[in-house]
Amino acid sequence: MADQPMLFALGDDAPFGRGVASHLGTTLGHHEERHFEDGEHKARPLETVRGRDVYVLHSLYGDGTATANDKLCRLLFFCGACRDAGAASVTAVTPYLCYARKDRRTKAHDPVTTRYVAAMMEAVGISRVMALEAHNPAAFDNAHRIPADHLDAHRVLANHLAARVRGDVTVISPDAGGMKRAESVRRHLTEALGREVGRGFMEKHRSRGVVTGDVLAGEVAGTTAVIVDDLIASGGTLQRAARTAREQGATGVIAAATHGLFVEDADATLADDAFDAVIVTNSVPAFRLTAEAARGKLTVLDVTPLVGAAIARVQTGGSLAELLGTET
Repeated sequence: MADQPMLFALGDDAPFGRGVASHLGTTLGHHEERHFEDGEHKARPLETVRGRDVYVLHSLYGDGTATANDKLCRLLFFCGACRDAGAASVTAVTPYLCYARKDRRTKAHDPVTTRYVAAMMEAVGISRVMALEAHNPAAFDNAHRIPADHLDAHRVLANHLAARVRGDVTVISPDAGGMKRAESVRRHLTEALGREVGRGFMEKHRSRGVVTGDVLAGEVAGTTAVIVDDLIASGGTLQRAARTAREQGATGVIAAATHGLFVEDADATLADDAFDAVIVTNSVPAFRLTAEAARGKLTVLDVTPLVGAAIARVQTGGSLAELLGTET
């Protein structure tokens, strides 16, 4: 049907894309991807997109076969090809959006790469961008001159936590900058549990890659501490918060984040006895986490229903705020 959105999933994102498609009551569109000996590539739709609303899904994390830059180029070029082929609109759907952390100048002459990525998306004719848990939602929104939908998995995380935690709970942000994110999870968890959930945050200072600060504001003694962040890279920030929470009497510690990048020493870091559990979503496959001690703590939540529901609401003019539970 012409009013049914067309969904393509690039690279290795076909499993995630099929999950999204099933929630839309459709199937993935057919496309071709070719790679050339010099590292160049091309991608094109293999069915007509003329006059259709096209959604192109690609999670922009680096892996063993392609860098984040490779994937960004593939997304841009495919979306451009769809516009050239007559698509009525093209929405880029990025479960993980690369360069979202570089959204401001922290040193002289720094690039504001989030804004440059947004400009490239606009330049190839992308009509709309949809991202899951960008590092700074306000910076993500401000970087784009096209409609930009910021999704979060806070309700998904909270509903899972509500089914597994017992007794008193405190939700902690590992730094002051993540307090809004932690507060959103705390609010959803309070609603799911039907009782009040405590709050806290860690002091944190970062300069030239060195993190300092060890003061935890908030009462965690006798509670399960849930440390909430947007992503887990090496896990060092969460480890620092987890150890402090344990020192201050937390009876359990759970790390919860949307994206699990698990780079550098994440295997060893998350194996630390300070953590009882680590929860992420499938926005990024947990392929780098290989040590059994760390993987044994890991739970991966499926966010394809969330992304599918968001696409359906955009397509029909529905409310994303209602879907995410952010309406006041």
